[in-house]
Amino acid sequence: MNPSRLCFQSLAIALACSASIVQAATLNLDTATIADVQAAYQAGLSSEKLTLAYLARIAAYDRKGPAINAVITLNPKALDEAKALDAERKAGKLRGPLHGIPVVLKDNYDTRDLPTTAGSQLLHGSIPPDDAFVVKKLREAGAVIVAKVNLSEFAGSGGSVSGATDPDILKKGRVPNGFSSEGGQTHNPHDLTRGPSGSSGGTGAAIAAAFAQFGLGTDTGGSVRGPSSANGIAGLKPTRGLMSRDGIVPLALSYDTGGPMARSVYDVAVALGAMTGVDPADAATQPSAAYAKTDYTPYLKKGALKGARIGLGRDFMGRNAGTDAVIEKAVATLKSLGATVVDIKYPEYILAAQGPNYNLLVASEFKAQITDYLHTLKPGFPRSFDEIVAKANDPATHYRSPEKAFALKYTASQALDLNDPQYLALKNQEMTAIKAGIDALFAKHKLDAIVYPTSPTPATPIKPEDPPPNGRSGPRSATSLANQTGYPDLIVPAGMTPEGLPVTVSFFGPAWSEPKLLGYGYDFEQATHAIRLPKNTPALPGDQISY
Repeated sequence: MNPSRLCFQSLAIALACSASIVQAATLNLDTATIADVQAAYQAGLSSEKLTLAYLARIAAYDRKGPAINAVITLNPKALDEAKALDAERKAGKLRGPLHGIPVVLKDNYDTRDLPTTAGSQLLHGSIPPDDAFVVKKLREAGAVIVAKVNLSEFAGSGGSVSGATDPDILKKGRVPNGFSSEGGQTHNPHDLTRGPSGSSGGTGAAIAAAFAQFGLGTDTGGSVRGPSSANGIAGLKPTRGLMSRDGIVPLALSYDTGGPMARSVYDVAVALGAMTGVDPADAATQPSAAYAKTDYTPYLKKGALKGARIGLGRDFMGRNAGTDAVIEKAVATLKSLGATVVDIKYPEYILAAQGPNYNLLVASEFKAQITDYLHTLKPGFPRSFDEIVAKANDPATHYRSPEKAFALKYTASQALDLNDPQYLALKNQEMTAIKAGIDALFAKHKLDAIVYPTSPTPATPIKPEDPPPNGRSGPRSATSLANQTGYPDLIVPAGMTPEGLPVTVSFFGPAWSEPKLLGYGYDFEQATHAIRLPKNTPALPGDQISY
């Protein structure tokens, strides 16, 4: 063979190998899981470089460009924290799978070094005395807090006209979708005219737009799941007590829980494992000692759905053709993966009580429990719910959300004292009755889980249409039932409507069934790969990170 031709072939092979090496040593910011990131770290990528890439996306898309406006407070020390964790890794200290992983927190999680406002201008600049229990666990695990993000003020239902039937009251108290007086308006990155849903809308929008690897939301009636659905990401409302609520601004502790939100079920599972544990400051966590895992990834297996018996909650369909079409396709996928799917119908008494009981209990608990939280703050901030109502409705305050001010006053007129017999009946009997009804549904149909569209419609406009005269607009979401029972609910992207809006499917299961639900969700996710990077926050050149 001609020596020059042989040399050329050798050079071509070398270049091809070199290109392969370059390609292999690249991390795709949008699609990388925590496992991918840790593999890249082991091969030479730094947490500093990854954090810089996420900060670049925030700089390009949060206040500029489409102006998603998900971030309330950037952590000015994020890069310093990332560098310190890189130094630890270099010295041979590895804290675990979250070492050097950038995260965002809903701004109702207490942070000792960053303000926690719950989305209210009345708490602007409030630095809590210490970290929330799960925030402390994330820091100990090596997570890098990149930012605190927006939310529906006081988690939405903390001052709400939900449950009212008077059209005038509903109109005056309807806060724009994704708005807070502290953070302003967050936009849905899939469609800027639509909201991110509530109350963890800032987390949902930020994770969909790839501002961090994962984030934390909170959930009282659907506040992790609605934003996960509207923004097209994965999320989990865990069993009540699996995650401590200590240091989270309360809405209604009978229903409250935190929850992880991410672009993959894998990342949800990893985040969850880092945050479990009994907390002496939250008695609800005591039962979790027998069930909590510190690593949920062994349950993430293809084939997990084979042999599973799944109920389909059609009570929550029929409101949007695009959503229903995606769900029907998801059902076909479940069957193709070996699951048996049976239609089920929720008992009428559960559906009828879903809204009124929820709204009254939340209003009553918020009035008392936000007062307890305010007493932990430094001087200069409101000390009670009544003071919040007064300040929000005082023209001298220049409160930036007149709808929220009205809703807070409405809540004050509805809330019961926590020694009121009607409230006590709700707390002591309502949850027991709902739980018994749901348990009976699982037993009657011999179900492992129930699936339903997380939301019966895709993301709604920021300024919604006027509500119907009776305050009802079709089948409600089933999300609040997971709070009223305390049971877990996993959300997984399922597809897009013809208008390009995300649809997710919920996997709802009995108490402490997170391992099983995560397995089902992972199996479904790997078969569909339905998640999409939003069109308004496309990939940047720096999203392909070489190392």
